[in-house]
Amino acid sequence: MRKFIKPALTAAALCAGMVVANSASAAIACNREGDCWHVNRHYVYRPEFGIVIHPEGWRWGPGARFRWREHPGRGYWRNGVWIRF
Repeated sequence: MRKFIKPALTAAALCAGMVVANSASAAIACNREGDCWHVNRHYVYRPEFGIVIHPEGWRWGPGARFRWREHPGRGYWRNGVWIRF
């Protein structure tokens, strides 16, 4: 019986880890200039930054003018320049 308990517990732990890994999500942030990037955390941007946060999987509609501009770290795009905070 002990032979089956350890593999079962290991399998349960692996499955739990996969659920946690899959539950992590990234939002999409876009500015008024049409620059969009992924964010791993939901930051509170100042209203004057003009940043809109969209849910993961959001897509712009036909004819919309957006572009992906990824960048590591915390910050936002303004006038084509990454502003860190």
